[in-house]
Amino acid sequence: QVQLVESGGGLVQGGGSLRLSCAASGSIFSINAMGWYRQAPGKQRELVAIITSGGNTNYEDSVKGRFTISRDNAKNMVYLQMNSLKPEDTAVYYCYTNIRRAGVGPSYNYWGQGTQVTVSS
Repeated sequence: QVQLVESGGGLVQGGGSLRLSCAASGSIFSINAMGWYRQAPGKQRELVAIITSGGNTNYEDSVKGRFTISRDNAKNMVYLQMNSLKPEDTAVYYCYTNIRRAGVGPSYNYWGQGTQVTVSS
């Protein structure tokens, strides 16, 4: 079993900052990509940011320059620092990981339970 636990969501005024954290635990041999998705009401879930095991990152266009993704491989954690938040960033944010549970065999995608981020205007 693998568990992802997110923290750090909340209510913030426009222009403010929040930092999301996600901890992976359980039967983990190695973690490949880690990232964050979000889903706003009435919209599809979209990729916000992703980071590979080697540290390469990719961001959704609207958050470039405002959000920074990072990871701590020793702690199996991924973070999302969100600055200059806008009302359109309001959504439920989901942690994502791709994990190999054994030395051989496939890797699997796992999702956190989601954390609400609300940005007021």
